[in-house]
Amino acid sequence: MKNFLKSLVVTILTFEAKLLLRRAKPQIIAVTGSVGKTSTKDAIYQVIRGQVAARKSEKSYNSELGVPLTVLGLENAWHNPVLWLKNIIDGLFHALFPINYPAVLVLEMGVDRPGDMKRLTSWIKPDIVVLTRLPNIPAHVEHFGSPEAIIAEKLILLNALHDKGVLIYNRDDEKAEAAAREIRQKTIGFGRYAPADFTASGDNVLYQDSVPIGMSFLIESEKDKGEFLVTGALGVQYAYNFAAAGAVAEHFGISLQECADRLSHHTPAPGRMRLIDGIKETVIIDDSYNSSPVAALQALSTLGELRGVNRRIAVLGDMLELGRYSVEAHKQLGKQAAETSDILITVGMRAREIAEGAEKAGMKPEQIHQYDEAVLAGRELQNLLQPGDTILIKGSQGMRMERIVVEVMKEPDRAEELLVRQSQVWQTI
Repeated sequence: MKNFLKSLVVTILTFEAKLLLRRAKPQIIAVTGSVGKTSTKDAIYQVIRGQVAARKSEKSYNSELGVPLTVLGLENAWHNPVLWLKNIIDGLFHALFPINYPAVLVLEMGVDRPGDMKRLTSWIKPDIVVLTRLPNIPAHVEHFGSPEAIIAEKLILLNALHDKGVLIYNRDDEKAEAAAREIRQKTIGFGRYAPADFTASGDNVLYQDSVPIGMSFLIESEKDKGEFLVTGALGVQYAYNFAAAGAVAEHFGISLQECADRLSHHTPAPGRMRLIDGIKETVIIDDSYNSSPVAALQALSTLGELRGVNRRIAVLGDMLELGRYSVEAHKQLGKQAAETSDILITVGMRAREIAEGAEKAGMKPEQIHQYDEAVLAGRELQNLLQPGDTILIKGSQGMRMERIVVEVMKEPDRAEELLVRQSQVWQTI
């Protein structure tokens, strides 16, 4: 019965959203890929909203329910049937009377199971598609059987691109590059290496009193360039996110330097490599939103490149929904942790493979601590910390790694402001 009601709500809201799009005719920017969708979407919105009336997907509303909610400008009612009924009524009103509707929608479009993108593209026809990265072992691969199947599902979005549309893609990604060669529409590549149309270079970590506070990089195109700054977060992924935003900016007549200026006021989303003050004069790299093999390896690489820190502590939770790729992916992560970290803390049953991989790679047993759940790991971590330590915290959403951040952050009363999954609904799960 519950699934039937959810399906009914999705069907009604999708119908209303279709009607609204036919009447309002906004320009649609659709962002997909397996890494960096939300941060890229947020960066694009930050850049163009000063130029045109725009709306973006809130948080990670990228599903068959989240996308129509964004189109209709409605909130997720979670488990409240009265609020869902209100959403349906409000959605119909918005569809029939699209007053002051945004000129541009920036939609995050993800897939969890086979058929998701096909259903979305039956009614979403983007003017611009932004394709981030298609790694060898994507998140949610367990539900698709193979990486090739989930990548094929995501690439269905390219088939929905308008004939006069534009594909903006990660040219450093071989699979994205191959997909771009297969379409007839205009393509624009971004990345860190030539011959990308928009090239990001530098990605220098910025320090204040030996404490990392952000990073800077240069983005260049054939006719323009801009100096970009990320405050309060780390990771080369921001160079890619901002390069993609720069390509979209040019489409709207915004210079790269103006793009950089607008992004200088951008606050990275919670749980995405955010820098947070920790107890005992430590620094937390909060990457607790979610995890996948490529994102976790990249986060560890960032941790290992930091200078002037006391100890590098990697707190890594299970990477879920990897199916038959799970054991090897976790062991590979352990190998990387051994190379980039002084202390490894694992959380969850699957993460035991991380510990095994780290020990096999040469990490001493006394450097490795294993726990079954996040809160206990967080409380034990408090006792391990020393001034000057830097702590990376990352794991799949289901591991609730943000609970560890709460245990070791300097100002836990700011958790609702700084961390993911702090709503009342999430606190009951």
